[in-house]
Amino acid sequence: MKEEFKVPPVVLRLGAFVVLLAIIAGVFQSFAPSYLSNGNLHALLRHMSVNGLTAIGLTFVIVVRHFDLSFPGIASLGAMTIGWLLANDYSLYQSIGGGIAVGLLVGLINGTAISYFRLPDIVTTIATGGVSVGLSYFYSNGTSLSDNFFGSGILDLNDAKVMTLDMPVVILLIAGIIAFVVLHASRFGRAFYATGENKLSAVFSGVRVKAYVLAAFALCGAMACLAITLLVASSGAANVTAGSQLLMPAFAAVYLGAALFGAPSIPATLAGTLLMSAMLNGFTLLAIPYYYSDAIVSTVLIVAIGMFDPKLTSFIGGLFSSRPAR
Repeated sequence: MKEEFKVPPVVLRLGAFVVLLAIIAGVFQSFAPSYLSNGNLHALLRHMSVNGLTAIGLTFVIVVRHFDLSFPGIASLGAMTIGWLLANDYSLYQSIGGGIAVGLLVGLINGTAISYFRLPDIVTTIATGGVSVGLSYFYSNGTSLSDNFFGSGILDLNDAKVMTLDMPVVILLIAGIIAFVVLHASRFGRAFYATGENKLSAVFSGVRVKAYVLAAFALCGAMACLAITLLVASSGAANVTAGSQLLMPAFAAVYLGAALFGAPSIPATLAGTLLMSAMLNGFTLLAIPYYYSDAIVSTVLIVAIGMFDPKLTSFIGGLFSSRPAR
């Protein structure tokens, strides 16, 4: 007998992603003919770059089975740090480096408190996020900073192109490739996954679990500030609310990607980010109020979490695999 041909699961998952993306594009194109125009696709990908960088950092935290709710506040602090440094005549690279360093520092504080002092991740990151937002007001008492922006070169991060690709997309691709190599093609990545799957087994296998949890939170903070740099470059100003729009899209992207591809990973996160950005861009073109789009993103997040939850997937799998008793 010939063996039955089975389509590899990864092909089915990739097909489901392509179908979803095609449906989203088709629906929005029917209501907004400019949706698939060259100009709008460039805008979509630039927007995706901000959310994608944030989601890449969050992926490391999710892989080690923790949560980080502080990165929007950290991003706001990073944005104001960049704005203040530029306004005080620091170079572009010093300013961006200072902003990312702030994100890395707060991420290290998160990781230390959670991994070494065993504080609950949700409460800890809510607290550090709140403190970060509070500190961001010290730079200018809450007013926006835009001095020296035009002469510093920061706007080129949004406007410049490498061949035909916008600079934000190039930055996202470079960050994605590096994150992919670290998480999926190195022993460090296997240690991140081992930490998330079973911390006790990982410890007995020689994995420094606390150090990897610390690294995950540090990466999340640094990537949030790198992402906010692109947002500051596109808006031409730094303000204390800059990071407030990062939370839901990042979580939705990570969990939607994990639900589609079976586990959190860098390719899954980027796929989820593209789907979320495609929807958000469509809502903007159709002038849908932000509270409706936020509600839809939140619904997607809930559905994605439900699909990714092991208890629910095991329950559904049991229903389909159950056989009547003889």
